Amino acid sequence: MRLPAVIFAALALVALPALAAPTFPPLTGRVVDAADVIPAAVEVALSTRLAALEAQTTDQFVVVTLPSLQGYEIADFGYQLGRAWGIGQEGKDNGLLLIVAPDEREVRFEVGYGLEGTLTDALTRVIIENAILPRFRANDMAGGIQRGVEDAIQVLVGDAGELQQLAAAQQAEEVEGDGLWAVLLPFLIFVVVILVMNAMGWSRGSRILGGALGSTLGSSRGWSSGRSSGGGFSGGGGSFGGGGSSGRW
Repeated sequence: MRLPAVIFAALALVALPALAAPTFPPLTGRVVDAADVIPAAVEVALSTRLAALEAQTTDQFVVVTLPSLQGYEIADFGYQLGRAWGIGQEGKDNGLLLIVAPDEREVRFEVGYGLEGTLTDALTRVIIENAILPRFRANDMAGGIQRGVEDAIQVLVGDAGELQQLAAAQQAEEVEGDGLWAVLLPFLIFVVVILVMNAMGWSRGSRILGGALGSTLGSSRGWSSGRSSGGGFSGGGGSFGGGGSSGRW
């Protein structure tokens, strides 16, 4: 079970300075290799595969590599990037991003609202852990991306029985720990809030904490939302709410 955003927000207030608003690379196609780690032939093959997926299902799937996360957690950067680009169809919110940040050694599937029931957090985690990370650790960046894309497409077109079984087994293991977290989480939240208040002074801490939590748990105000496109491809107006999962290598 994941710690709620409130804990991360509170800890960030104590440990980190304020971050500048992020900048996003332009949306130049279905593959945006801003970190320059994908060979040209692989980029062409991926673009063709992703175009075929959209023609078959209307789902928009974009692969993006980033030279930097600009100090942000990949999950925070990812859903805001998806919104800024508008990946997915408006009303369907059927967008998907595979985000790779080589310098930070992080990878993430960012899943649009409309695909969260199909490409669940458990499934994206299984794909990352079994298809992507082993190849990245073997210095096969292109191979990890290609295999991750193929596995995600299998799920989207309804041909992922083995992946579904792996995800179900993983979920069953996680459920066993939910009872303990249900007891511990309120206590942990209380402790973190008290630490923030003490560190900043009670009245000042309460004002800053409230503002930070509103920003973290609310919408994407303060982030760039302008869409950019190139090469005849653009987002369709889809939105994201933080669904998906991340991994490190």
